[in-house]
Amino acid sequence: MMLMDAVLVLADEKSPTNVGPDFGKAGPFGLTVVVLLLVGTFFLIRSMNAHLRKLPETFDPEHPEPDQAVDDGTVGTSADKPETPSDSTDQRGDDR
Repeated sequence: MMLMDAVLVLADEKSPTNVGPDFGKAGPFGLTVVVLLLVGTFFLIRSMNAHLRKLPETFDPEHPEPDQAVDDGTVGTSADKPETPSDSTDQRGDDR
């Protein structure tokens, strides 16, 4: 019922009541919003470029250790790795 009322109001062919010579034209508030959005976009892009300049050329380690030569997430599983002495002891150093 409520939906039908909304459709009837929207489909009414009568002209809107607030039609005047300035109806539908942009005002100074709209211009202010657009200018503020452009200024904000400018500063965001400038900040992004500054952060991108700080990044290294590559993320490869300079001196990879033997166990870090290949990315651990792409080759093999933890069952494929050989067990090292540190794997069999906990952080306190005693065997369990």
